[in-house]
Amino acid sequence: MSEVLQPDPAGLERAAEQIKSGGLIAFPTETVYGLGADASNDTAVARIYAAKGRPSFNPLIIHVPSLAVAEKYVVFSEIARRLADSFWPGALTLVLPRTADCAISKLASAGLDTLAIRVPGHRLALKFLSKCGRPLAAPSANPSGSISPTTAQHVINGLGNAISGVLEGGACPVGVESTVVGFENDTPVLLRPGGVTKEALESAVGKVLLHSDNGIINSPGMLLSHYAPACPVRLNAKDKKPGEAYLGFGRDQDRLSDINLSESGDLTEATARLFAAFHMLDEMHVKGIAVGPIPEIGLGVAINDRLRRAAAPRN
Repeated sequence: MSEVLQPDPAGLERAAEQIKSGGLIAFPTETVYGLGADASNDTAVARIYAAKGRPSFNPLIIHVPSLAVAEKYVVFSEIARRLADSFWPGALTLVLPRTADCAISKLASAGLDTLAIRVPGHRLALKFLSKCGRPLAAPSANPSGSISPTTAQHVINGLGNAISGVLEGGACPVGVESTVVGFENDTPVLLRPGGVTKEALESAVGKVLLHSDNGIINSPGMLLSHYAPACPVRLNAKDKKPGEAYLGFGRDQDRLSDINLSESGDLTEATARLFAAFHMLDEMHVKGIAVGPIPEIGLGVAINDRLRRAAAPRN
């Protein structure tokens, strides 16, 4: 079983040593737990894909401790820098051109000339990145396509002996992955909704375009079937069928709910609880999950994105 490492100097040192020797260490961020490996080490990056069972055409997000470090690997336009200044450290990933001498493995960016990169807004993650002294490729620390982990135990349950260890950091406060923004002719494009809302982005830089789904995977988190529990998921449900568990939102759905993401209808609370709720429902071994309607506003956009991917047909 993977080793659980405490967030003290000894635990951080041991975790960093594993990274430097090419190992895989899961670590907490404000969004979900990431499965970290030295992003400049081709073999270590390949181990991420193997441990997760992740398609190699699906790019990884690179985590670094500061904007200054990010500038070593990607080229910032003026508007990209404004976004970084506004939301880093935080739950925003930017997809930017690689620098001419970028040391990140091409495997980490699935052979693309762009790189998805962010500075996480989590104190322990930043300490760990600084301790490692190198960029970390870090997708969510779960088997590919399954529910993202928001606790160390979720990581252990999903990946077991496939990784070197997990750095214990408690529950992740945001609870869904980062927002991913790319650029078309220097205009920001929302590739994946997440912990930073479209409204917040537009308050910082003006208009943000929505990605038109053309089937091209040019950013992490764009696979149709993703974040999925073991059983079928039914969306916008107004009732609960035999054998189903009901995942509700708000007081008007509380009567049906086996788990309520937020009885008060708070989208921030619901976002933080989403993946943990899916893990709990999986452990109930139900035949299906019925999910009540959730408003398509603010963080509700990210919640509904994850729900649609969880409900998508499985390959």
